[in-house]
Formats: sequence, structure tokens, C-alpha cells
Amino acid sequence: MTPRTPAPALVIPDSLLAKEATDVLREHSTDLLFNHSIRVYLFAAEQGRQKKLRFDSELLYVAAAFHDLGLIKKFASTDERFEVDGANAARQFLSAHNIAEDQVQTVWEAIALHTTPGIPKYMGPEVALLNSGVLLDVVGVGFDQFPVELREEIVAKYPRTNFKEGFVREYFAGFAHKPATTYGTVNAAVCERFMPGFKSPKACDLIAGSPWSH
Repeated sequence: MTPRTPAPALVIPDSLLAKEATDVLREHSTDLLFNHSIRVYLFAAEQGRQKKLRFDSELLYVAAAFHDLGLIKKFASTDERFEVDGANAARQFLSAHNIAEDQVQTVWEAIALHTTPGIPKYMGPEVALLNSGVLLDVVGVGFDQFPVELREEIVAKYPRTNFKEGFVREYFAGFAHKPATTYGTVNAAVCERFMPGFKSPKACDLIAGSPWSH
């Protein structure tokens, strides 16, 4: 695939690859995560258009469709960050469709880094845009800069029904069985909120407790 002209607002890529990604998302995801994932794509794609970025709409869509599937039991590992689980699921899906390895890697990186602050914006457009779409939908970064009418149209079509409370609970449920994987990520605070007594390791304590004598 080669970078293509971004689709108009509110248009989902209609390729076979995108349709099958939608099928995977619909089959295995919850309604809340399904709507969230589609909103993330639409927000991200519009942000890309506003910034006049040249990005591959199809790759960005697949990344958005798979970015939270690592929270779902079918795709969740016992010892990897949920972001890596989602990225690995996307890699398997794209590889089965004979997508070029460099494009598979782009989607893998976009998903693996979508919750990592401060890094994605310096990477390729699909990586940066997935992160910005997630930030807008989850914590409202860029809310006032996004076209109001389009934002309302997206939310009307893919509702945020009880999203603030429901998302946090579904989010936590996706890695509650492996809280140690949240070390060094924003997800550690989610575990601390929902798991009484859980304290994520602190970097200074790990350094002080290392086997080095000094």
C-alpha cells in the first residue's frame, strides 16, 4: 500500500482490510470500546487533515480498531502490557493479509505507544495521529481545537454513553489480572485507584534495591 489521500470526515475506509478489521472489532469488543475505537479513528483522521499530514487512512483505521483489543480476554496475555497485546493482534491480522512488514510495524508501533506520553508526536503520522485521537476522546486534549459541529456529529453517530465511568472500569478490567505490567505507565494509577493496597514500584526504590554495591 502507498499513502493515500485521507477520506472525507465521517467516512470509514471501505477496503476489504478495513471491513475485516471492523468485523474483528465488532465481534470481540464491547459497545463502549467499539464506539470509542471508531471515534478515535475519526478524530485522528480529521486532526491529520487539519494539519495537512500525508497519512495512510487504512493503516490508521486498523490501528484504531485494534488499539484496545489487548483489553479483551481473547487477545490478552498473562505477562505483557495490554498495548503490546493489541499490537501483536494487529500484527497477526495484517500479516495474514500479506501487508508489507514496514506497514505492519507502523501499526504495531502506533498501538504499542498509544498510551505513552510525549513520544508518539515525534514519530510517523499514523503513530502520532492514533495517539492524538485517543487523547482527544479519553481526556479531551485538543477538544477546543476540533470543529464543534463535526465533533458533535461523530459523538451522535458513535455515542459516549456513560463513557467516563464505563471506560475506566473496562480499561482496568483489561489488565487487572496482571497489574505488574503497568509499571512505568499511566495505567499504574488506574490499578492504584481500583486495587486497595496496590502500589506500583517506584524507580528510586528499584535503583536503591538493585544488587549493585554503589
